[in-house]
Amino acid sequence: MTARTLICRVIEVEDLTPDVFRVYLEGRAEAVAHAAGQYLELNIGDGEWVPFSIANAHGGDGRIELHIQHWPERSNSAKLRELLVEAQQLTLRLPGGDCILDPGSQRPLLLVAAGTGFAQMKALVESALADDPERHIDLWWAAKERRDLYLERLPREWAEQHPNVHFHGVSEAGVEEGFDAERVSGHHGRVDEVLAEQLSDVSAHDVYLSGSPGMVYACVDVLASLGLVPSRVFSDVFAYAPREPLVPTVGSLVRERQA
Repeated sequence: MTARTLICRVIEVEDLTPDVFRVYLEGRAEAVAHAAGQYLELNIGDGEWVPFSIANAHGGDGRIELHIQHWPERSNSAKLRELLVEAQQLTLRLPGGDCILDPGSQRPLLLVAAGTGFAQMKALVESALADDPERHIDLWWAAKERRDLYLERLPREWAEQHPNVHFHGVSEAGVEEGFDAERVSGHHGRVDEVLAEQLSDVSAHDVYLSGSPGMVYACVDVLASLGLVPSRVFSDVFAYAPREPLVPTVGSLVRERQA
């Protein structure tokens, strides 16, 4: 899709936690069309455009959902928060990014997100289940603390409603007893280390990752040692923070560990 610049109305701004808020925008349905997994850019003034993953699959109703992390110490974060609360309309351009579902693939999905990277995964899950309610999906959502899993109820609902969906919450601070449920499990640690402990073979999966470059590449390295197919891994990080190679060979990983 060719990127378009348009004006959308701000419908609602909702605090999900003290640090994360959700924004609903509305525009002409055909103008806001996008593929699940893509992002938009918001114009916050002075020629500054800020990218955000679109948190919903395109539904034909002109609605756009965003999940935004608020960093009080960052000037553009405070500026954006003020703009979203006070403005009735916003200028944005979309769609951007090619981290989208392959329409020709029915491989199981392994989705890994950190923080508000969940927004992109939410859109992918919605789209995948709409296309095939029985597609196998494993969602790993990582955060510093459990409270940072700001929409935890939603992946729990997916797991409850779909026997082919599994939700794994990962917290560096740990999760309390009672987190686990049917097809829901809690894990303590850093997400790349947890993946190394919990997974054995990912060669059959399509893998999508959303987070910081450090987090994404740490997970890629772990998954590479578990059979990750380079052509079946997707992340926006590969476009804005590329490395060579994106996916290392198992042999190179072994040599790196021995060095």
